[in-house]
Amino acid sequence: MSMSDVFAVTKTEDSTVYAARARVRQVQVLASASGSPAIILKDGGSGGTARLTLSFSTSSVHSVNIPDNGILFDTDVYLDLTDCDSVTVFLS
Repeated sequence: MSMSDVFAVTKTEDSTVYAARARVRQVQVLASASGSPAIILKDGGSGGTARLTLSFSTSSVHSVNIPDNGILFDTDVYLDLTDCDSVTVFLS
């Protein structure tokens, strides 16, 4: 089985994480001290299909490992975040 390199991208606002086909392997979230921290990872830009939706508790760092080969995003990986200070997405 061939393996591919894993790389990380950190974002602090809604934006494209990676503008090509990719697999999301892990997400690390620094949740804000207040509000309702949540993220949505979409395939196909801001209006694209939600592939991963997660909610978190406040004032914590959360790490979410995605099993097997991760989640495939055919077009791109777009991050929509709410009440999060930063999000790091690990991709291959």
